[in-house]
Amino acid sequence: MLVVLITIVTLCLYVILLWMNQMKYRKQLAQFPGPKPLPLLGNLLLFKSIADIVPVSIRVWKGIQQSFIIYLGPQPRLVVCDPKTAEFVLSSTTIIDKSYEYNFFHDWLGTGLLTSTVLGQKWKSQRKLLTPTFHFQILEKYMKIFNRQSNTFIDILKLKMSNGPFDVFPCVALCTLDIICEAAMGVQIDAQKNSTSSYVLSVKEMCRIITERAFSPTKMINFMYKFTWTYQQQRKVLSILHGFTNSVIRSRKSTFTGRRSNERNDEGLAKRVAFLDLLLEYDLSDETIREEVDTFMFEGHDTTAAGISFTLYCLSKHPDVQGKVVEELRRIFYGDNNRAPTYQDVQEMKYLEMVIKESLRLYPPVPSFSRVLTQDVPFDGSLLPKGLVLTLYPLLLHRDPTSFPDSEKFDPDRFLLENSATRSPYAYVPFSAGPRNCIGQRFAMVELKFTISKVLRNFEILPVVGHEPELSVEAILKSYNGLPIQLKTRTL
Repeated sequence: MLVVLITIVTLCLYVILLWMNQMKYRKQLAQFPGPKPLPLLGNLLLFKSIADIVPVSIRVWKGIQQSFIIYLGPQPRLVVCDPKTAEFVLSSTTIIDKSYEYNFFHDWLGTGLLTSTVLGQKWKSQRKLLTPTFHFQILEKYMKIFNRQSNTFIDILKLKMSNGPFDVFPCVALCTLDIICEAAMGVQIDAQKNSTSSYVLSVKEMCRIITERAFSPTKMINFMYKFTWTYQQQRKVLSILHGFTNSVIRSRKSTFTGRRSNERNDEGLAKRVAFLDLLLEYDLSDETIREEVDTFMFEGHDTTAAGISFTLYCLSKHPDVQGKVVEELRRIFYGDNNRAPTYQDVQEMKYLEMVIKESLRLYPPVPSFSRVLTQDVPFDGSLLPKGLVLTLYPLLLHRDPTSFPDSEKFDPDRFLLENSATRSPYAYVPFSAGPRNCIGQRFAMVELKFTISKVLRNFEILPVVGHEPELSVEAILKSYNGLPIQLKTRTL
């Protein structure tokens, strides 16, 4: 009986402390607008399900038209959707610690480059170590992988096109998974031909679990989460994901014959293709290698799939833009529809790059990312308190009408030099910016241009009339009602 009483008293005290902490934050952040929070629950009731994340955020932003405060439970976060505040956060060399929801990735990705903080300098040392692995000489080596897997993708699309309109995202996601598996680990899993493999399904399930935890009051708390069915499901999924990566690492390590680190040079690195092989050049533990490979797998799979899929969808809706891209491809390939693109070809796809950038503006694959303040920070005449979460929201930031007039319109010409020269570099951040920008953004852009150009050289992309995407967040930006397109055979 005494134990029960002590437990109840402890819980009551904990709740009181949470409430007092929330009230303190409300006083400190009174200068920022936002929906009125309830005690303890904050604004959680606005989000009845994951499907509400995007529409509620857009609705709140449209009513305020500036950065605002929202409470997920008792914890406040400043939703950043203007260039000035974005620059303050992203250009800082001290505001670089990720917020609490990134902890939900730890069981899968450990403390790799995405999730690590500056504590112990691990992030800085790993960032410095991994940057050379995205040198252009190494990116050129991935072209054969892009070509092999995109050829399979084209074959899949030829089979799909005969059945009328179809959602392009699932097909693209399997293609990018094949690409990233071969690029990251040097193995071919043939996801496009075997979409029901346990590894393919486990990647998808783990992304769903992480998003669900970020908006569940009970699953946010580790102690309570471990008593849920979702936690048991996560354990099964992780055993598959980690088991696969560990087995590949052991196999590659046993046959690895590269130079040791004191014999390594840029030429030696450039001869390697798989990201894993590049990591094996360094004296890293198996756990560290697995963390970085898994991180590369996560960041380079669904995000790239979203970027390709939304761009194909936008091209279907704008035939005039599609026609300009095709003309550019005709000039590059001289009508040779079978020639595999080279790295130089991809660099010459200037207009296609503008099209991709405009698609990433309207539909950024990572619609939000967050930092947390580890100390009080002065900003714009006020003091932002320690513990405040700062959520950068590119989905809203990219629609700021002061930076992008007529912001809902799809217009690749926004990225002509003369139209973007005076725009704040922090008004457009699909790959983040500053010290923690995406290390693989060059890899991603090459993959996007390669794959999309391959599709356009083989097909005319036709729209599904009347369809508008219903945006949702599942670790990345998706459309609940799909991204349907129709295809017609094209000859360049």
